This record gives sequence, structure tokens and C-alpha cells, in this order.
Amino acid sequence: MSQPFDRGCEVPAPAELDKSLDEFWSSNPFKVSDKHNLSGYERNRTYLNVGGKDFVDISFITGTDSDGDGRCVVPIDVDNDGRQDLVVRQVGGGVLKLFKNEFPKKHWLRVSLLGVESNRLGIGARITIELSERKVVRELFPVNTFNSQATALVHFGLGDSTEVESLTIRWPSGKKQKLGKLSGDRHVIIREGEDKAHTVTPGKVIQLAK
Repeated sequence: MSQPFDRGCEVPAPAELDKSLDEFWSSNPFKVSDKHNLSGYERNRTYLNVGGKDFVDISFITGTDSDGDGRCVVPIDVDNDGRQDLVVRQVGGGVLKLFKNEFPKKHWLRVSLLGVESNRLGIGARITIELSERKVVRELFPVNTFNSQATALVHFGLGDSTEVESLTIRWPSGKKQKLGKLSGDRHVIIREGEDKAHTVTPGKVIQLAK
């Protein structure tokens, strides 16, 4: 099956088809007349979680309801404003789409880990932050979807809180590490066994003690 960048693209078969194996080739997956369709022409959907109790379909108003046969989606803060954007990989209709997050700004904290006894990126660690009104738990397992993988970090939304009261890491090595108050609206990296967080500034190298 071809992977056109637009609906008018026609891609010839790369080799002669073996009819005995029922092989087929669609030169353009958007042409219904080909009689073979692997995508179903289903539109992509986006749902907004409401208070952890329900989901609202916001596909149309966000523009994410593309019919380009989306195959994977990865959250990433492209412009470093603390709001995670979405990168979508499609079969057709524009192979890559970037959807910028324009929800109202709130506070946030992004955490990367540097393992010593654990693996280098701290994959498998559990990170718990305490806010004035709740606890938030995240596990560091980079999101994997078809032919894509997110970066090895954890993103916390803090809402109206400007800082976290404490941050606890349970490392894959079994060690437990707790840090005190941390200001939000920044990206930090925490080394296994150290009692401080280092602020990550785009374009600048961080020198961590060995």
C-alpha cells in the first residue's frame, strides 16, 4: 500500500503482484474506487478528560479530526512553554502533523532522571509529587506507539500550584530518594543519590558531579 503525502498522489506498485497469493496494491489509499481499503477512512479522535470522571470529544474544535489515517501520536513540548503538544504520524494527507497546545497556561514541572545504580535514564522509576491538595504519581516508561517513542522524561501538571512540596523517586535499583520543595515551571534533572535537582536550560550543558 502506498503512503502518499496528499490525496492526489499516485504511487505505482514496486513489483509485479502475485495473484496466486491474492496480493494487491492501492496506488492511493484515499481512492474508494480501488475496492481495497486498509484505513477505513476513520477520522482521528481526541478526548478531553474531565475531572478524572468522564471524557469529552473535542476532535472537531481542536482540528485533530484528520482523515489521514493516523498511526501514532507522541506528546512533546515543542516550544518549551510547559504545555505538551502532539505530533501525529499519518499514512496520507500529510505524513506528519503537529498540533500546538493552546489550552490556558497553568504551572508545570518536567523531570528527567540520571541513574547511577539504576539504568542510565531511570526507566521504570516511580515519581511521586505532593501538592497542597493532592499527590500525583507517574512512572517513567516512555510512551511507545506504532513506529514512535516519546522522550524519557515525566511531565507533571501542577494546576495553580507554583511549586511541589516534595518529590519522591523510587528507583529501579530499589533505592528511595526524597527531595524537599521544588519550584515549578521548569525542567529539572535528578541524579540518583543526590539531594538536589538541576535546572535544565535549552542550549546549555549541565555539569553533574560524578
